Amino acid sequence: MLNPRTMQKIVKWLPQYLIAIVVALIVVIPLVTAVLGGFKTNGELLISPFSLPQSFHWENYSSILTSSSFLGQVFNSTIIMLGTIAIILLTASMIAFILARLTFPGRDLIFNFFTIGLLFPLTVASLPLYIAVRQLGLIDNLLGVILPQVAFGMPISILILRNFFRAIPGELEDAAYIDGCTMNGFFWRILLPLSTPALATVGVLTLVSSWNNFLLPLLVLNKEELWTLPMGVTQFSGQYGSDWSLIMAFLTLSMVPAILFYLLAERYLVAGLTAGAVKG
Repeated sequence: MLNPRTMQKIVKWLPQYLIAIVVALIVVIPLVTAVLGGFKTNGELLISPFSLPQSFHWENYSSILTSSSFLGQVFNSTIIMLGTIAIILLTASMIAFILARLTFPGRDLIFNFFTIGLLFPLTVASLPLYIAVRQLGLIDNLLGVILPQVAFGMPISILILRNFFRAIPGELEDAAYIDGCTMNGFFWRILLPLSTPALATVGVLTLVSSWNNFLLPLLVLNKEELWTLPMGVTQFSGQYGSDWSLIMAFLTLSMVPAILFYLLAERYLVAGLTAGAVKG
C-alpha cells in the first residue's frame, strides 16, 4: 500500500501528467493515422480511418519510393537543408562568439539589430525578397532558397548560441590563452566542442524550418525538377486528390527524414535552449 507521502506526490503531479498525455495524443494520433493510412486501400481508409489495416498494402509506399519525382524532391530538399544548416552554423557561431566573448563599442546595438529580425516573418518580406533574388539571378536556383533561409534563420541562431557562449566561464578562456592558445584556437578547439548542445539545437530548428518551408521555394523555383517536398506534397495532393491512402503514404515518407534527425538530436535540445555551463 502506498504511504501518504507518495500519495501526495501522485495527487500533486497527476494533473500535469494528464495534460502531457492529452497533448501527446493530440500530436501522435494524426501521425499514426497517416502512417497506417498509407497501408490501407482507399475504401478502407474512408470507412475506418483510425483502425488498423486489415492487410498491409506496401504498394502505396513502394510506388512512391520508386518515383523519380519524389526522389528528386527529397534530393532538392536535402541539398537546401544541408546548405542552410552549414552556412548558419558557421556564420552564426562566429557572430555569436564576437557578441558574447568580446567587448567593444556598439556590441549591444549590433545584437539588438539581429534580434529585431525575429519580428519580421518571411511572408511580410516576400515581395522585396523575390525582387532581390530575381535581380541576383537566383530564380530557379537552389541558392535562391538557401541564402534567404540563412538570413531569416540567423536571428534565432545567434540568440541561442550567444546565450550558450556567455555561460561558458571566462576562467576557461583565460586558462587557454595562458597555455598559448590563440583566439581562433579557443573558438575552434574549445568553445565549439563544448557548445555541441547549442549547435545541435540550431541545427534541428534550421532543419525543421528548411524542410517545411513552402512559400520561399514556391516564389523562387519554377522548374518542376527543382521542387522541394512541400511543393511536391501540394502537387501530389492535387493530382491524386481522390486517392487518400496514396496521399497518406506520400505525407508519411516526406516526414521521415526530419523525424529521424530530430530523434538523433533530441537529447541536445533542452540543454541547447537553456544556457549551459561548464563545471570546473
